[in-house]
Amino acid sequence: MSSECFERGQYPISPISVGARFLSGYAFKSQDFGEVGFPVVKIKNIQNRLVSLDDSQCVPKTLITEKLAKFVLKNGDVLIAMTGQGSVGRVGRLQCASHLFPLMNQRVGKFLADETSLNKDYLYYVISSDVFEKKLFAMGSGSGQPNLSPEVILSVEIPFPPYFKQVAIAETLNALDDRITLLRETNATLEAIAQALFKSWFVDFDPVRAKMEGRTPEGMDEATAPLFPDSLEETELGVVPRGWRLLPLAEAMEINPARKLRKGDPANYLDMASVATQGHVVSAIAQREMGSGTKFVNGDTLLARITPCLENGKTAFVDFLAEGETGWGSTEFIVLQPKAPLPEYFAYLLCRHGAFREFAVQSMSGTSGRQRIQNDVLGRYPVAVPTAQIAEAFGQVVSALQRRIAANHASSQTLATLRDTLLPRLISGQLRLPDAETALQEAVA
Repeated sequence: MSSECFERGQYPISPISVGARFLSGYAFKSQDFGEVGFPVVKIKNIQNRLVSLDDSQCVPKTLITEKLAKFVLKNGDVLIAMTGQGSVGRVGRLQCASHLFPLMNQRVGKFLADETSLNKDYLYYVISSDVFEKKLFAMGSGSGQPNLSPEVILSVEIPFPPYFKQVAIAETLNALDDRITLLRETNATLEAIAQALFKSWFVDFDPVRAKMEGRTPEGMDEATAPLFPDSLEETELGVVPRGWRLLPLAEAMEINPARKLRKGDPANYLDMASVATQGHVVSAIAQREMGSGTKFVNGDTLLARITPCLENGKTAFVDFLAEGETGWGSTEFIVLQPKAPLPEYFAYLLCRHGAFREFAVQSMSGTSGRQRIQNDVLGRYPVAVPTAQIAEAFGQVVSALQRRIAANHASSQTLATLRDTLLPRLISGQLRLPDAETALQEAVA
């Protein structure tokens, strides 16, 4: 997509300053930040056209004065990263609950559309597009640390359709984004169900404890309940249900198993940036010739081993390759593949479990800026391995959830592609709104 596709249209081109003002964030001090209080939006919170409060630091209420009122953000605000190699020019729209009052940190900027000549949501879709993010990045000044000033940002020229058309364009694209958001929220719910089941069966042993107390395991069908024993027993590594085994991770799973892929062969490549801190799906894969890295196949779990990615929770389940295909990725992934009878998704759920992540983080070694977890240390973590019948029953449930998550993710990617295809044609006036609405209805049907 080239910028000319915006500029050849029927609408006039003017600087953003014609319809918007700009506000830069507040310079909080490092000692201001803590775990509780008002969340603060930093550059790292602007990712994939969204502004999320996940993994955000906070400032205490005692620091909030009247002079900070203008830096308080609300849901839907359009923000831009003003600094950083690889991040300058990145645009996102804030998503947060109405009861939260996040604040804007320095080198994050907010657009203040006048809502007479320029609509905020329309502006968001224009400047968050690949064309304009690349243009903004290229305009960043400074050889070592790229920067954008408010004046430079506001000088960027964009198409200015009549205001009512801007609103209509934004509503059409918002409808697609609402559908994408719903699919993401559904996936979060599906994974939460899988994680809750994992914890109940393999950490808390709820079905066993229920039977020990003479109760029927909660929410369990008549075929599955009899598979669980009615007592616990001691092992060298700890307590497990009778008939189960408590094994070190290195015995329950293969760590970095051998995969066939020759150096120089083209294959799907996954970088660390494309792995989410929540959810098993990845944002992007690319074709690259095999170099130095880890190799994986469908059914593997990828765990980030290095600071700060491990603390942040970066983990992926591989279900995005073609059948029989081998992919590769960063050397900072640890690849886990469960051994029988454990189902494949078990490893992913284990890596998302809080106690496991705490063990991994506390076991990291190395310099302060480059700590990592070693395979032999991770391999000592105790894993409760059930009977083959229970493992199969668990696998049937969570594999179905995993497939639904993957299907929803594929649908959201299709909708995102449609949104990105419609955007330049709508903004240039090459596509009529009724035609775009028809495409939208067909996509969400």
